[in-house]
Amino acid sequence: MKLNFRTGFGFDVHAFAEGRKLIIGGVEIPFDKGLEGHSDADVLLHAICDAMLGALALGDIGIHFPNTDERWKDADSTLLLKHVNELINSKGYELGNLDCVLAMEKPKISPYVEQIRNRISEMLNADVEQISIKATTTEKLGFVGRAEGVVSFATVLLAKKDLNV
Repeated sequence: MKLNFRTGFGFDVHAFAEGRKLIIGGVEIPFDKGLEGHSDADVLLHAICDAMLGALALGDIGIHFPNTDERWKDADSTLLLKHVNELINSKGYELGNLDCVLAMEKPKISPYVEQIRNRISEMLNADVEQISIKATTTEKLGFVGRAEGVVSFATVLLAKKDLNV
């Protein structure tokens, strides 16, 4: 059955680490720690990649950009998302909308949400109105509440490009 719309869900988590920049949504956020990971550990872009790949049953970020491959060591995750978007486009789909949640105690991310939305819309060649980014805490519960790391969730709607809707 050919589907005109596909949805996908993505999830990622990274622990904080000393000596790294904090990059979220392709934006450097001033903070005394960054996130641990093989690439730049952009937790938000990784969740978005997984959501987009999942919508078309194309595997996950680990299949496309394995942490065992030195090509991706300290990679800029904006390049990963652009690659995933090109793959989605090559399959005849484009972004309908994207809805994301970041769960973190600190730093406060709300001052950067519009900058992040704009950056992601550029990466995906989409209107900023198609991109939703929300931030929350876990009310000091769990590893996020203890400010040990960040969790990101993303859900995406992809639409067949040739729809006259």
